[in-house]
Amino acid sequence: MGTRSGCIDASAVTFLEKKLGLDPDQMSDYLNKKSGFLGVSGISSDNRDVCEAVSKGDKRAKLTTDMLCYEIKKYIGSYTAAMDGLDAVLFTGGIGENSWETREGACEGMEFFGIKLDKELNKTVKGKLTKISAPDSKVEVWVVPTNEELLIARDTLALISK
Repeated sequence: MGTRSGCIDASAVTFLEKKLGLDPDQMSDYLNKKSGFLGVSGISSDNRDVCEAVSKGDKRAKLTTDMLCYEIKKYIGSYTAAMDGLDAVLFTGGIGENSWETREGACEGMEFFGIKLDKELNKTVKGKLTKISAPDSKVEVWVVPTNEELLIARDTLALISK
């Protein structure tokens, strides 16, 4: 989420433009730099800061994490329907690799899909390839580390080498 707005109804954009008196460039700045984690939490665009605030009882931070987990669940559900089933859920990238809270929240209530998390193991995993689903889970849940900087470097090299 960071500072970007994420999923938003297109009519909300014009409503906000008019309500806040913004021109299209200002609206773009608002949606891309002042929304997401920062806009909802009022704290930070960094999930680590938001999770810390949740642990201290901050209600807006809790709303932020609840919204993130809700969006992840929507994607799991929609892709499960589109693919006619589900074998595994992979958590990757900065939040997926490092935020046990987000992984737990995203898997909570998903048992009907066959997703069952080993909550204690999940809390111990940070940035290493690990299966975090419970032994009796029908769907495997994994933390999969990435090296985004290396991928960007490789893609850049491929582009400039052509």
